[in-house]
Amino acid sequence: MKKSDKRELITFLGFIIPGLLIYLFIIAYPICYSVFLSFTDYNPNAGKSPNFVGFANYVKVLTMNKGLVDPTDLHTPEFFHAFKNNMIVVAVSVFGQIPIGFILAFILYRKQVKAANFFQAMVFLPQFLSTIVIGIMWRMLFMVNGPVARLMQYFSGNPDAQFTMMMDVNKCMIPIGIALIWMYTGFYMIIFLANLQKINESMFEAAKIDGASEFQIFFKITIPLLASSILTSCILAIAGSLKGFSLIFSLAGEGKPRINSEVLPIFMYRVAFNNARDPMRFSYGATISNLVVLISILLILFSNWVGKKLGTDEEY
Repeated sequence: MKKSDKRELITFLGFIIPGLLIYLFIIAYPICYSVFLSFTDYNPNAGKSPNFVGFANYVKVLTMNKGLVDPTDLHTPEFFHAFKNNMIVVAVSVFGQIPIGFILAFILYRKQVKAANFFQAMVFLPQFLSTIVIGIMWRMLFMVNGPVARLMQYFSGNPDAQFTMMMDVNKCMIPIGIALIWMYTGFYMIIFLANLQKINESMFEAAKIDGASEFQIFFKITIPLLASSILTSCILAIAGSLKGFSLIFSLAGEGKPRINSEVLPIFMYRVAFNNARDPMRFSYGATISNLVVLISILLILFSNWVGKKLGTDEEY
């Protein structure tokens, strides 16, 4: 090997090895160790080495009887209640935050409102606030004696009626969905606004000269041109929804509201690390986290499949 080739190889390895080591120890090792733990009974409190138990933890997670959401229902697994709530969060993110963010970005880009910079800043403002603060703020709005409950009492004509959505297992996700849309819509608005600014304005002007309305421009030009950005935003929304913890945790508060609105990350925290009878169940927590990752991968693959069917991989 020539000296120049050796120098190039050493230089190449010098750039690659530090990044590879960081990746192996910070990303690859925790993932592999989490998968390993899910097939054991490891618990630091037990004071013994982990034993291999196969798929026992996965079977237990998927068949655990609950009775926490509804004491009379002892046959619905807790995991699937949290999974259902998580799918609601995913739906709110994909079909709520992204479309609203897209429409707002289009309105701002086309200068359909005055003081566009002010409205852009106001929509994006929640991104600068603490997630815990936002959760507490929305919890105060929807609490038993909060503003929303009082308005519902006023319009119902019954001042003694109690309106608290967080205590109703069928309505508890409504306040959370509203809070999620309020908090994250601005994030997707900025993504779409940045991509809109890459488009040649002459295309819009030509469409206007040909007599196209803003409605037609939106559906015939803007959406096809930003199809890839929409798909990327959907992937971000799915991944973020499945790992979301702090906003829902702080908004729900304690007791029944938190159980009613429980999503998979909170379910993992409660049963694996906040269980008074048997805390620090690392293997159990690893099992739930691996299921969350698997669900996320499946949803992202499905999004990519839908994107290819709709032609988002085409060059525009």
